[in-house]
Amino acid sequence: MGLIRDFFGLFFGGGSGAIRETVEVFRENAESAATRSATYDQAALAQFAAEFQIERKGWFDRFVDGLNRLPRPLMAFGCVGLIVAAMVDPLWFSERMAGLALVPEPLWWLLGVVVSFFFGARHQAKGQDFQKSIAATIARTPQVVASIEQIRELRHDSPGVADTGADAVLTVEALGKSENAAFAEWKGTAAR
Repeated sequence: MGLIRDFFGLFFGGGSGAIRETVEVFRENAESAATRSATYDQAALAQFAAEFQIERKGWFDRFVDGLNRLPRPLMAFGCVGLIVAAMVDPLWFSERMAGLALVPEPLWWLLGVVVSFFFGARHQAKGQDFQKSIAATIARTPQVVASIEQIRELRHDSPGVADTGADAVLTVEALGKSENAAFAEWKGTAAR
């Protein structure tokens, strides 16, 4: 018996916690892991609570915080509004864009710098490309207006849409009687 005890003592050490300590080398102690996890979670929650504590701010601080939140939504809704305006009234939109084309280039640069610093690390080249695209769009305005006028001429309520013009065969076909089976059947049932 003493030999076996000495043999196991050689591998597992002596004392009552020797087996537990040896097993913990190969497998994590679940109780200790749960304690560490709970401590970590408590520390994380304490950090979040410290970040989101309500500070007593004055009306001016709240007003400035509100103003700081406005530019991005206003710019986004403004862009959507311009797209809608371009579809609803292309001539009004073209006039405004032509006015923008008259803005001097240094002013575009200044606006680009202000917006870049406000939103962080925007590249000036994108602003210049935007100005070039506006100029290209304005150059296409007469073609777009002509296309819209042609489309409006095709509407069903435009004057002269049903005019057959000088085509005599089309005029006779339009004025002549046509046999409509559904109408004839309805007319027969209505007479009864």
